[in-house]
Amino acid sequence: MNPPGRPKGEYRSAQHEGTPVSAADRSGSDGRSARHDPAAVSGPVVDQAIRTINVGSKSFAAAARLFDADTRESAVLLYAWCRHCDDVIDGQALGHGQGTTHAVPGGAEVLDELERATLQACTDAPIDDPVFAGLQQVVRRHRIPQRYLLELLAGFRMDVEGARYESIDDTLRYCYRVAGVVGIMMALVMGARDPAMLDRACDLGLAFQLTNISRDVVEDARIGRVYLPADWLREAGIAREDVAEPRHRLALGAVAARLVDLADPYYASAVAGLGGLPLRSAWSVATARGVYRDIGRKVKAHGAHAWDTRVSTSRMNKLWFIARGAAVAIAAHGITPQARPDGLWRRPQ
Repeated sequence: MNPPGRPKGEYRSAQHEGTPVSAADRSGSDGRSARHDPAAVSGPVVDQAIRTINVGSKSFAAAARLFDADTRESAVLLYAWCRHCDDVIDGQALGHGQGTTHAVPGGAEVLDELERATLQACTDAPIDDPVFAGLQQVVRRHRIPQRYLLELLAGFRMDVEGARYESIDDTLRYCYRVAGVVGIMMALVMGARDPAMLDRACDLGLAFQLTNISRDVVEDARIGRVYLPADWLREAGIAREDVAEPRHRLALGAVAARLVDLADPYYASAVAGLGGLPLRSAWSVATARGVYRDIGRKVKAHGAHAWDTRVSTSRMNKLWFIARGAAVAIAAHGITPQARPDGLWRRPQ
C-alpha cells in the first residue's frame, strides 16, 4: 500500500520524529545483501534514496523499518522517485522551501522532462541519474506498469495547471492520481497482484490524501491550491479565494470534518487488504493507517482551531500505533474480508 500522499503527505509527509533507515537495514544479519534480484541496484543509488527518505519523511522512514529488507529497499527507491518529482515540480528540496504560489515557472516543460526520464526508466536503457536508476530497478523487480507512474505525473500536472475541483468526484480523481496509484505501486512492491487487493491499496491512498487535504487546507490555500470541492464550499458560504481567511474557520472546520468523514470508509476498506500481504508488510501498512486516521480525527475534533498549529502525532503515540498495527495485521490474516462497499469511488481499470 503506500506512504502518505500529496500535499504534504506520502512523500510530502509531516516532519515527525522517527528512527532513520540505515544502510544496514537493507542487509541480512551477516551484512550481505538480502536481495534475491540478480539485477541488484548499486550501493550509491540505494544510499541516496535512504538519505532522501530520512530527510524528506521521518514518518515514512520509521514505517519502512517494519518491512523486510527486500521490500524496504524497493519502497525506499520508489519513495525517492516520488519525492524527487514532487520537489522538482514545487521547487523544493526534500519537501522544504515551497514557494508562495501554485504557479510553477516552466512547469509544463519540467513535467515533460520528468515524463521522458520516467519512461526511460521503464526500459533497459542505461541511466546515470540515481533517482531514475533506482526507479528502473523497482519497475524491473516488481513489474510496475508504466501507466501508474504516468498517472502520478498527471496528478502533478493538475497542480501545475491550477486545476479546479467542482465536485467531490473531481477531488477523488486527484487523490487517485497523487496517492491512490502510489498505494497500488506499493502493494505491487509488497507482492500483491490480485485486482481486488489493489483496490484496497488504492482505498488507503485515497484515505491518506483526504486526510492530508483536511489537515493542510489552509496552508495549501495560501499558495493558491484548493482541493476542497467548490460545491461544498458554496454550501458553507466560503469563496474559493477566501478559504485561508480566519473569519471562515468555523465553517471551514465543518467542511474539513465532512472530508474526514468521507475518508473513514476508505480506511475501513483498506483493512480487508492486509490479510493478503506478508505479515511484516501488513504491520507497516496497518501502522501508517492508524497514524493518519488519527490525524484526521484530530482535525475533526479541533474544529475551527484545527489549523492553529499543525496537527501531528507524537512519538509516544506512534509507538502505540506500531504496537496496535501489529495486532491489526495479525487479526487481518485470520479473517475473511467482506466485499468492498459499492458506494466507494472506483479507480480506472
